Amino acid sequence: MPTYAYRCTVCGHEFEAKQSFADDALTVCPECGGALRKLFSSVGVVFKGSGFYRNDSRSTSTSTAPASEPAKTAAPKETAKPASTTPTSTAAKSTAAKSAS
Repeated sequence: MPTYAYRCTVCGHEFEAKQSFADDALTVCPECGGALRKLFSSVGVVFKGSGFYRNDSRSTSTSTAPASEPAKTAAPKETAKPASTTPTSTAAKSTAAKSAS
């Protein structure tokens, strides 16, 4: 059951009362019989775990992968093969050199 805080408008007496959601709010001060006002305060909510903040769903880079999943790395690049190992490239170079002269 929730706990509600009340303050008397006449004498200033403050107290808390546990009430069901279905119960009506208290209206009479138990000390002086004056009118009561319900006090409202901030609720202490703590969000634990990941996913509650904007930066939790992002890694340090600009990727769209969630922080809980590891970022995918790029595939290893193939190294360039020297031109001398491919016979067609040598023939193409000699043909190009002959046509340029």
